[in-house]
Amino acid sequence: MRLKAPAVTPRHLVVAALIAGLYAALCLAFAPLSYGAVQVRIAEALTLLPFLLPEAVGGLFIGCLIANLFGGMGLIDVIFGSLATLLAALLTRRMPNKFLAAVPPVIVNGIIVGGYLSILLNLPPLTTILYVGCGQAVACFGLGVPLIHLLQQRLARKTDEGSRSR
Repeated sequence: MRLKAPAVTPRHLVVAALIAGLYAALCLAFAPLSYGAVQVRIAEALTLLPFLLPEAVGGLFIGCLIANLFGGMGLIDVIFGSLATLLAALLTRRMPNKFLAAVPPVIVNGIIVGGYLSILLNLPPLTTILYVGCGQAVACFGLGVPLIHLLQQRLARKTDEGSRSR
C-alpha cells in the first residue's frame, strides 16, 4: 500500500511563507547575534514550529536560506546552514513532546553549523560546536519551548470555543 502525500493547500503555502519571512526578519533584525561563531539566533525559537505545524518545515528552510544570503558567511553557510535547518525541522516534526522537539535543532545545528564555522573562521571545532549548540539551546529551550506552550494553549482554547459554538 502506498501512502499519499498530503495535499498542499493555499493555507499551507501562506503559513510557510509567513514563517519564512518571520525567520529571515528576526535574523536580520538581530543580526549581530544571529551570525558568527558565538550566536543566539532569536529566530531559532521558530524551529520548534514543525512540532505543531507541518508546513513550518518548508518555511524554516526558505527563511534560513534567505537569512543566510545576508549573513556574510558565504555560499557554504547558505547551503549547509539551510540544509541543517531542514534536517532539524524534519526531526522536530517527529518528536513526541515539546521538550524533545527542542533537541534536534540544538544538536543538528551545533554539529553542522559549528563544524563548518570552525573551518570558515579557523577556530577549534569543539569550541564552535559548543558555542553554536549553547546558543541554540538558549533559543530553543528558552524561547521556543515557551512559544510552543503558548501556541498549544491558544490552539486548545480555539478548539474548545469552536466545539461550544456548535
